[in-house]
Amino acid sequence: MNLDDFSDLIERPDSGTRRAAEERRERLAVPPGALGRLDELGEWLSAAQGAAPVRPVEQPRVVLFAGDHGVAGLGVSGRAAGSAHELVRAVLDGASPVAVLARRMRVPVRVIDAGLDCDPGLLPEDVVRHRVRRGSGRIDIEDALTPDEAERAVRLGMAVADEEADSGTDLVVLGDLSVGGTTPAATLIAALCGTDASVVTGRGGAGIDDLAWMRKCAAVRDALRRARPVLGDQLELLAAVGGADLAAMTGFLLQSAVRRMPVVLDGVVAAACALVGQRAAFRAPDWWLAGQVSGEPAQAKALDRLALNPLLDHGVTVGEGTGAMLALPLVQAAAALAAELPERPEDTGAVPAPGAGTDEGPEARAGDAT
Repeated sequence: MNLDDFSDLIERPDSGTRRAAEERRERLAVPPGALGRLDELGEWLSAAQGAAPVRPVEQPRVVLFAGDHGVAGLGVSGRAAGSAHELVRAVLDGASPVAVLARRMRVPVRVIDAGLDCDPGLLPEDVVRHRVRRGSGRIDIEDALTPDEAERAVRLGMAVADEEADSGTDLVVLGDLSVGGTTPAATLIAALCGTDASVVTGRGGAGIDDLAWMRKCAAVRDALRRARPVLGDQLELLAAVGGADLAAMTGFLLQSAVRRMPVVLDGVVAAACALVGQRAAFRAPDWWLAGQVSGEPAQAKALDRLALNPLLDHGVTVGEGTGAMLALPLVQAAAALAAELPERPEDTGAVPAPGAGTDEGPEARAGDAT
């Protein structure tokens, strides 16, 4: 497998449709610019759909890839190593922030176990049946995945994207359920952006103290040494310093772009996968939105490189797709406004007929003349 092959498969959203959407926006009764960024969102979605006026977003889906990372054993996460299955269980039980929001918005949630480090019997079969391996390797000293596992993970993400597109999903909210996942994400972003570990290392969704941050920074630094020799091959890079969940998310993002299915990215893990995807196919980011600012410095670096401007900045750091889920109503609102607002009455520019606007007709005027 060569991820560069996606470059020939991915096209940009329909530029002709976008121009038609922009022209329609100029004709709406609400003045141009009065709806701010919602105008831009509506036009982007119209181009992604190839439809003007834009269609409503009626079948969104939350897709969460789950995995544990061996580097978490160094104490670089606010959660215990190997505990990502607890995050999955909370989503399945409706007790996590993203689950609460999804229930309120009536959006289905799909969880895929790409690399959890737990007994498969702890979770439902439809979650664990895709697992590539049990946990990912400790990236500061070893590869996260074997080459075969990396390819299997990418193909898993591609298969999930195909399943969603085939089922009629018209917008995906993409997130991760991981412990230790922000460390490989920071490593990937630092490697692809050419920055140092200290520039990209944040404190993760669960928050860590200064000592844990220094351990995390050291882990990213050591992983970067292992990442730089394989920068020329995205699949090797994901195997070296990524993980099963990150490789699967990368495959999902690329195949979603192939299938012309728009995606809203959540936090730094999704941003890292998007950056790898951009390296493989430069048109792919045109199919993605950044849902929110997560507060992770690596996410800011990645989104700047991707030229994606986040929709929200509410200080939400919990991850797990929550921030992207909060952005979903904005996208739906933009579609509704673009499709349903009336156009201004046309000004025909015709010259009024003689006597128009008066009670006098031709006969009356003729009588006056005599």
